Amino acid sequence: MATSASNSDRKIVTGPAGYVLEDVPHFSDYIPNPPTYPNPLQDNAAYSVVKQYFVDEDDTVPQKIVVHPDSPRGTHFRRAGPRQRVYFDSDDVVACIVTCGGLCPGLNTVIREIVCGLSYMYGVKKILGIEGGYRGFYARNTIDLDLKTVNDIHKRGGTILGTSRGGHDTTKIVDSIQDRGINQVYIIGGDGSQKGAAVIFEEIRRRGLKVAVAGIPKTIDNDIPIIDRSFGFDTAVEEAQRAINAAHVEATSFENGIGLVKLMGRYSGFIAMYATLASRDVDCCLIPESPFFLEGKGGLFEFIGKRLKENGHMVIVIAEGAGQDLLAESNEQSTTLKDASGNKLLQDVGLWISQRIKDHFAKKMTLNLKYIDPTYMIRAVPSNASDNVCCTLLAQSAVHGVMAGYNGFTVGLVNGRHTYIPFYRITEKQNKVVITDRMWARLLSSTNQPSFMKHDDHHEPNHSGGEAGAMNW
Repeated sequence: MATSASNSDRKIVTGPAGYVLEDVPHFSDYIPNPPTYPNPLQDNAAYSVVKQYFVDEDDTVPQKIVVHPDSPRGTHFRRAGPRQRVYFDSDDVVACIVTCGGLCPGLNTVIREIVCGLSYMYGVKKILGIEGGYRGFYARNTIDLDLKTVNDIHKRGGTILGTSRGGHDTTKIVDSIQDRGINQVYIIGGDGSQKGAAVIFEEIRRRGLKVAVAGIPKTIDNDIPIIDRSFGFDTAVEEAQRAINAAHVEATSFENGIGLVKLMGRYSGFIAMYATLASRDVDCCLIPESPFFLEGKGGLFEFIGKRLKENGHMVIVIAEGAGQDLLAESNEQSTTLKDASGNKLLQDVGLWISQRIKDHFAKKMTLNLKYIDPTYMIRAVPSNASDNVCCTLLAQSAVHGVMAGYNGFTVGLVNGRHTYIPFYRITEKQNKVVITDRMWARLLSSTNQPSFMKHDDHHEPNHSGGEAGAMNW
């Protein structure tokens, strides 16, 4: 294979038949002759039953698995897992874990499994928890994490370390990492936090420090690209069923009953889409990626009237980012305010559309509309069994990668295999529902709702092979 880099921060390996490996940085890239050690896993009783302890150095995972016979092999990512040689002496490791951004089911599980992975697999004894997000680095808020501390935290929602938005001061953070002698940094957070992790890594590399930075992607909205799904998403979809079931009970118990449920999804409607498909009680799903309109032929109001006439009740699911353009037009203003993470502050589309529906039908029929917003109830629950397994594997993969000397990477599931992904691929865009793919068509078929597309609307077909919607099957 021949190595070529498009620029200084990208490590690209090319090979025959159009093979491309988007590799991640390694200590050996900028530290001359770093010492290595035998991997302690070869003496670990848990791994003694495994025929092959270690991942082959040349193992990679393709980004696209659906190809034509004459297609190039395409983009690959380095497969996650333990290597034969490690770049840390376990006794010298001082690791730290930080959680950033909003809450998400599974945060405590990831914390627990990083601690357990470092302790059980590699014999690391010094692990710190940074309290309160990024600002905790330079506020010097830390707690010691050991096996006893994290024993049952996976049964709780939230994060034992606390979290916050913003507070990112690269110089102060890296100064603190140096001062404390930290040489492994595990950052659990969404796309904003991963961008922060990338900046921290670049400063560490600029200073020539032997400090590894690994990201574990966290977003309940599943809006991080490349990866199959993010932890907490399955739990969110499952928990959303409670709200949808309640809305259905309310709607069916009253004449012309409407249950309206607002779910998370600032820019990506995955939770709303999958919760709708899972429920089978939803009549209409509205997401940010699919524009809709209220008045006139083919509009939402017409569909509501038709469905109420047919069934006498209706359940609507709306993602928080849907219809923001209509809301701004209605209020004759559009907010430009952002939170500490740089996210645009959204207006409550659920309350707004509830009132618009009531006003429209006020003189035509008696409506009984119930609005349910379960956002913070969903965010606060512990992760379910599926997400707990996901969190465990993500945490262990991150630990293996760091010990093997890889740096500046995010760990994620790609086509069912855990991989190491460069930060820039995670932060370059958001994962969104592709409404020209089959998954959205399946939802429209399930709910029998119109697409709400006007004749002058035009959507380019997706030529990326589903890359923008990793969960679109």
